[in-house]
Amino acid sequence: MPDWINVGSLTDIPRLGARVVATAQGDVAVFRTSSDEVFALLDRCPHRGGPLSQGMVYGRQVACPLHNWSIDLASGEAVAPDIGCAPRFPVRVEGGLVLLSLRDG
Repeated sequence: MPDWINVGSLTDIPRLGARVVATAQGDVAVFRTSSDEVFALLDRCPHRGGPLSQGMVYGRQVACPLHNWSIDLASGEAVAPDIGCAPRFPVRVEGGLVLLSLRDG
């Protein structure tokens, strides 16, 4: 079942950075943490739609570049006191390749 798409090599995504994948559902940001964990969120902050892919990744969070909202990469939830959620997508690494599913996670 062609449920997963190949995004590229894990090393193509900078540590503490992101890569954007254009999809019919909108841009999806695929993030890599300093410990090589990989997460995928819709590339829109729930606050004002800022591009999360351009934010600073720290720990397991990303800071929106527009208004500094922190978004949890695992859940997509804004960190308190902010409220909102960025849709997340399943992502996994197999053999050094990053695979993304466009089904909501």
